[in-house]
Amino acid sequence: MIGIDVGGANLKVVDEEGVHIHYCPLWENAPITRLLEPYVRHMDDPAAVVMSGELADCFDNKLQGIAFIVDAVRKAFPAARFYGTDARFHDYAVPQLAAANWLASADYLRKKYPDAVLLDIGSTTADIIPLGRFLRLAGLTDLLRLQAGYLIYTGMLRTNVATLLRTVDLDGIHTPISTEYFATSADAHLVLGHITPSLYTCDTPDRKERTRDASLRRLARVVCADLEEIGENGALRIAARFWDYQKDLICGQVRKIAAECGAGQIIVAGIGAPLFAKELGGIDLLQELGPVADALPAFAARELACSGMNDG
Repeated sequence: MIGIDVGGANLKVVDEEGVHIHYCPLWENAPITRLLEPYVRHMDDPAAVVMSGELADCFDNKLQGIAFIVDAVRKAFPAARFYGTDARFHDYAVPQLAAANWLASADYLRKKYPDAVLLDIGSTTADIIPLGRFLRLAGLTDLLRLQAGYLIYTGMLRTNVATLLRTVDLDGIHTPISTEYFATSADAHLVLGHITPSLYTCDTPDRKERTRDASLRRLARVVCADLEEIGENGALRIAARFWDYQKDLICGQVRKIAAECGAGQIIVAGIGAPLFAKELGGIDLLQELGPVADALPAFAARELACSGMNDG
């Protein structure tokens, strides 16, 4: 059994050999089938699939995106089944498949951590999931999760710095931020030491190097400057202010939801798990589950399918 999570930017695979993450932006004619073919051993191999990539703007609507993903996966794994927001597996493209990856994670973890709030902080988004409310979570769309505060569209790698940061203090001067796409959260987290260059797996805004020096240059452009104008300390100040906003936004909402549902603990998965588990005093699922915590929906779908649960 193989677990597959087709996101808008990443294709994540969990099999017997471990976790495999491919940068696979759907808006650039992503070769999903070709990337999956090396994992095929037999044509009737089972696969459990979740998705969120149907929202990519290359599709006219979500159902068109769902159909594209189902077709691309089925070309590699004809026996693939797809987990939906109704907490069931499906054989065909149906609306319930849209953005069901977070629910698969909740479905898998809810028995072991029944009173926990799960934060899954990935490259693009932060999913905040009160596991004790699972029965009320089923059926929620991304729109409804945004409205409920269960989905925050900021992540460790792909967030434009200008979406959170409006001004920064440089040498005592109140300095507005350019809204151009000059630097991302990956640049901020890299220069602050939160991630290594090997974890900077998405495209850079300028399509140049994924190094500390290159990230400092991109951050300087956020205030329409060269790095020589504001110096390394100025660029680091921009990164630190961005992190302050992002940290407060995500951690504040996690604590709010935890208080509302009387959660006894906070558990954290995704690429940002070590960083946010420390900030929240929570459990780092990378320590509990190993590398699969960075591909939790794919792993969860695989485990649910293997257990024979959730058949529609």
